[in-house]
Amino acid sequence: MSAPETKSKENAKGKTVLKIPKGTREWVGPEMMLRDHVFNTLSDVFNRHGATPLDTPVFELKEILAGKYGEDSKLIYDLADQGGEICALRYDLTVPFARFLAMNNIKNIKRYQIAKVYRRDQPAVARGRMREFYQCDFDIAGEYDAMIPDSEILRIMVEAFRGLGLGQDVTIKINHRKILDGLFQVAGVPEDKIRSISSAVDKLDKMSWEEVKKEMIEKGLTAEVADEIGSYTQKSGGRDVLEFLKSNERVAANETVKEGLADMELLYNYLDAYQIADKVSFDLSLARGLDYYTHIIYEAVIELKSEKSTETRIGSIAAGGRYDNLVGMYGKTKIPCVGVSFGVDRIFTILKQRKEDEKLKQRSVDAFVMAFGAKNGLLVERMAVARELWDAGIKAEFSPKAKPKLPQQFKAAESAGVPVAVILGEDELAEGKLKLKVLGLPDGHPEKEGRLVEKTKLVEEVKKLLEEHGGPKALPLR
Repeated sequence: MSAPETKSKENAKGKTVLKIPKGTREWVGPEMMLRDHVFNTLSDVFNRHGATPLDTPVFELKEILAGKYGEDSKLIYDLADQGGEICALRYDLTVPFARFLAMNNIKNIKRYQIAKVYRRDQPAVARGRMREFYQCDFDIAGEYDAMIPDSEILRIMVEAFRGLGLGQDVTIKINHRKILDGLFQVAGVPEDKIRSISSAVDKLDKMSWEEVKKEMIEKGLTAEVADEIGSYTQKSGGRDVLEFLKSNERVAANETVKEGLADMELLYNYLDAYQIADKVSFDLSLARGLDYYTHIIYEAVIELKSEKSTETRIGSIAAGGRYDNLVGMYGKTKIPCVGVSFGVDRIFTILKQRKEDEKLKQRSVDAFVMAFGAKNGLLVERMAVARELWDAGIKAEFSPKAKPKLPQQFKAAESAGVPVAVILGEDELAEGKLKLKVLGLPDGHPEKEGRLVEKTKLVEEVKKLLEEHGGPKALPLR
């Protein structure tokens, strides 16, 4: 779209419209604390499994990214030619990781990366679909016996969602590209149409079967072939899906399906050992549109419950799979890889909807240090008390004015949801005491007026009040 077409009434008059681009967001205060809680929770899980952190450039040579994302390649942000290099903003963290492995000849590594990625998509901010957003990736690269690293990735996903308080609400859907490709072969899908039909099937969680069938017919399949695909891909469950596939003679005889079934049999044994088989749903409609997946694929979805119904409103909050051929596209060595990417912005949207950010707001500051009845404002004394609280790990603030009025101090504390006021007075300080007051108590409460405590016991008494009256605690940063 040209610049004149994007002008608003304001900038048509020469004024600058102050706004951020669609599909982007700014982080501030409690929101940033919640985001950092997500980062740290995921990092703790990744470190527990022996991963090395990695950071890569925010843009790559366009030829590195080209041809790796199937139909989604149109969503890559191209950059202008700079010094003869045609670059593009990274679409995900997986392809840059594969480039890193090939470029540095690394044959074995567990790595994680937390960084922004960019997609030229139609944003839906309320649903957590952005143009600029964070991903948190964990990948295992190297030669391993079948399904051992794959099962560990699934265990990591379960641990991560438990750590975020979402463990009871998340279902991890899994499938195997070889099983899916074999089913397409059995149904009669031409080889050159398998990837485009996979993309259509992957929409079954968002569209009706009739809509998906119509798309497949538009892509060149007959109604009969589409219906046979539908008879397979609408099946989901656990080990019973394995039995369903093995019971169909035509399907079970397909060599590609056989490879996938052998992997899935092994996988379920390992999931039992990790005690997470009940968190996984074997869903034959899961296709994952990206071209580089070769074997197991998975996607975590969360069901947000309302009084009237249960529905998935946010969509996928983590996804990944095995991609054994991607690194080999950049060098002579083929390095098998498997990994998962967590959608931080979507996870954040869910936690925010659950009012976790309000909990953070209530405890973004634990104590507000005030002065009462002192002509000089007791600024130095307030600073010293705040310093003592900070040293003890208590989040504290005081008015930045030299001589603040008491009502203004109370208003600042209450508007920030601070649970405890530390009130300094000249007479009380002379006796080595200060007053602690719990804010927000109802009239008639025995502690409504607060109480004097020895200054030497300040930290001990503040911590005690925070335990008793502090309200929801802030989410831990580690």
